[in-house]
Amino acid sequence: MKKVLLTGCLFFIAVLSFAQNIDKIINAKEVERIERVLSSDDMKGRRPFTPGIDKAADFIAEEFKKAGLQPVNGGSYFQEFKMVKTKFISATGDINGVAVDGRNIVGLTTTTSVKIDQNSGYEMVVVGPKDTLQSVLRKLQAAKKNSFVAVDTVHKSILNRLKGSRGNMFASDFNLMFVLTSEKVSSYKLEFTQETTETSLKNVVGIIPGKSRKNEYVIFSGHYDHLGVGKPNADGDSIFNGANDDAAGTTAVMMLAHYFAQKKDNERTLVFAAFTAEESGGFGATYFSRQYQPEQVIAMFNIEMIGTDSKWGPNAAYITGYEKSDMGKILQKNLVGSKFTFHPDPYTKQNLFYRSDNATLARLGVPAHTISTSRMEADPEAVNKEVDKYYHTLDDEIETLNMASMAEIIKGIAISSATIIAGKILLREWILLN
Repeated sequence: MKKVLLTGCLFFIAVLSFAQNIDKIINAKEVERIERVLSSDDMKGRRPFTPGIDKAADFIAEEFKKAGLQPVNGGSYFQEFKMVKTKFISATGDINGVAVDGRNIVGLTTTTSVKIDQNSGYEMVVVGPKDTLQSVLRKLQAAKKNSFVAVDTVHKSILNRLKGSRGNMFASDFNLMFVLTSEKVSSYKLEFTQETTETSLKNVVGIIPGKSRKNEYVIFSGHYDHLGVGKPNADGDSIFNGANDDAAGTTAVMMLAHYFAQKKDNERTLVFAAFTAEESGGFGATYFSRQYQPEQVIAMFNIEMIGTDSKWGPNAAYITGYEKSDMGKILQKNLVGSKFTFHPDPYTKQNLFYRSDNATLARLGVPAHTISTSRMEADPEAVNKEVDKYYHTLDDEIETLNMASMAEIIKGIAISSATIIAGKILLREWILLN
């Protein structure tokens, strides 16, 4: 009995010490210190391919180093990858000897010129009226083979969207050529030309190795890019500072890195990632997700726009895709007795689950969710009835944020993730995603 009482007392002391330490590490003063640097005018809106975003990346890397994280890439915290900017010039071709409108030809390629026919060794793929073009595209990209894809005309609108997204692509050594047609293809000829410019992008990633489950990963992420510089407003301001979107989420990632690095009790490996190019297509998160086997990723906490009070007021946030796994319920259970609460996403019409950097891993069956407080729709029953009027505007600056509330949200994430990090929750057993 004495042994049991002693163990209980030691546990109580540990919990009390934990509560005191978290306030020393995660607090409004530290949150403001990091947020103020990331959202400053010096960063020039952190647009990809600009000196401003490189400056932001250096700052994040330095914070990871100060926290004691291991670099993801040897001696570097930068996870670099190549992007190719493309500019369409022309497309011509024929199917079964009949000319095809060039507007119905789409090339997903990073070469300047493609000239092929049925004898070029390309794999022929047919997307019928009952097939899903997006699903076929994902398989083709994973296969990394030169392919000629005949797409039924019922998919015209989707193919047009695909055509509109080809301005930036990952550098690749295979070509995907799409043609809109309802004909059964026996022969074809295609010529496709474009201008290409290769550029580099980088995520910033640091790691705390797990003690007993090194090959099981828990990811904390946010995107550090924003919209850059635009036309001056009436006050002469032209910088989209992106204080809430998403310097706030990236600040949370850095604060959590400092906290867990000092706590030193994670059984699973913790990965802290600041993604680039979210605003221009989610390229940073997409590249990052390809570096991991989905079955080894236990959970992803993507953090976006937590600088303003939620519809429920302070000390509350929502989780996108709440119904798609048991992750939200687990987090809320771990918060019992605290003043913080998580809620299901109230803005399902906005499709937020698939609009942020969690989406790539979520589609692969990982419990990957975004945590946010941003009010994306007007709600007459909310404590604060206004939508986020600063979203993607020049006025998204640090003065509009609540630092004390941000600190509480970050602490809420830290506390609620405890059982997942400790390896006590086998989260993937409850996944409802495909």
